[in-house]
Amino acid sequence: MGWDRPLGWQYLRYMRSALQGDFGVSFYYEQDAVQLVFERLPATLELTAAALGFAIALGLLAGIASAVRRGTPLDAVFMSVAVMGRAVPVFWLALLLMYLFAVRLHLLPVAGREAGVASLILPALSLGSVQAAEIARLTRSSMVEIMTQDYIRTARSKGLPSRILIMRHALRNALVPVVTIIGLQLGNLLGGAVVTETIFSWPGVGQLAVASILRRDFPVVQVSVLLLAVGFVVISVVLDVLYPILDPRIAQTHSVAVP
Repeated sequence: MGWDRPLGWQYLRYMRSALQGDFGVSFYYEQDAVQLVFERLPATLELTAAALGFAIALGLLAGIASAVRRGTPLDAVFMSVAVMGRAVPVFWLALLLMYLFAVRLHLLPVAGREAGVASLILPALSLGSVQAAEIARLTRSSMVEIMTQDYIRTARSKGLPSRILIMRHALRNALVPVVTIIGLQLGNLLGGAVVTETIFSWPGVGQLAVASILRRDFPVVQVSVLLLAVGFVVISVVLDVLYPILDPRIAQTHSVAVP
């Protein structure tokens, strides 16, 4: 494996192989490390997509409702739940949901992926709860700021229906910072899946990475970390593309020539 050679030579050899997509063979599984990780990738993407969908749906609905009903008991309840959700550790919430819905009520499977969609519910809820709370808080604050703008008051004075006013005008402008946090949360979901997959025995990249660390299976660990890093880069590029679509003023700002 070249461990008898100098460190500089080992690093150059590693970089040359990595640029060719060759990260070596797993010490434990005796398989190609890249192939092994990509076999687990669909399970992680499935869990991440489900958790993100739950977080976006719940976070946007709670944030919009709190902003529209600002200062009411509904606003206080939603924001209190959001603060609690942001403070609860993922691993503790996962164990709590597992005990309540799987052990006590016998409604959902405890762990694994064999039960199909039912196996996905608890991991997605535990993984997406913290992100839902963060999205709800940011959506509310952004919506409250937008609702005080002059063009919103003008549109309301002209008799524009509240539904159109909120969804077409206020929400679209309020989504720019929300999309930013959603993109960052997607990266956090990929990283947080390590804990969730381990607790629920979900056969994804996160569980494989934890097992590989314990086994000192370095090729698999390197591929897993690199995959997460590439995911963050791709998410950042996608966010940069979405900004001008959501807010045309950003594109106009970049198109202005600087003297």
